[in-house]
Amino acid sequence: MGEGLCAAFPLTLLWEQIQVIGYFLEDFVDMLCNQKLHQSWELLFHHSVVIVCFGIAVLLHQYVGFALVALLVEINSIFLHLRQILLMANLVHTTCYRLNSIINLGTYVVFRIATLAWMARWLFLNRENVPPATYAVGTVGMAIMMPMNIILFYRLLRSDFFKSSQEVQWEKEQ
Repeated sequence: MGEGLCAAFPLTLLWEQIQVIGYFLEDFVDMLCNQKLHQSWELLFHHSVVIVCFGIAVLLHQYVGFALVALLVEINSIFLHLRQILLMANLVHTTCYRLNSIINLGTYVVFRIATLAWMARWLFLNRENVPPATYAVGTVGMAIMMPMNIILFYRLLRSDFFKSSQEVQWEKEQ
């Protein structure tokens, strides 16, 4: 399994990685143009790390399998984006929002936290097989992504499941 993640892949998979880079570049530029920096700096930082890491896979024609595993994280993005849409539509107090919150947390644990943990473990166990510069970029990338995702998980838990007594009181008054 370890060799398959760093070996060269067919051209179609490299094109898939190029499309991913294109998506993150487009989203990066869109956020720069349409959002305030203090609102989007974390996502801009995240996108920068993804662009660099996926760019290495494309440029070296290696580690495409590792990058494909990283895309499992994006499965959870479906539910994160649906959560944002429901918030913007003011549908927080609906069954749909509650159901999405539960699915969101479940997919977050499986597809974000577990995938990132597996990737960090794989990188550590295969450090002798990865060139030092690539290993350094991968390690720094994981060191950035893991805390960011743990913090976001905490925010989601706090926001959707553990409201403060002040928030509960305010909602009762409405």
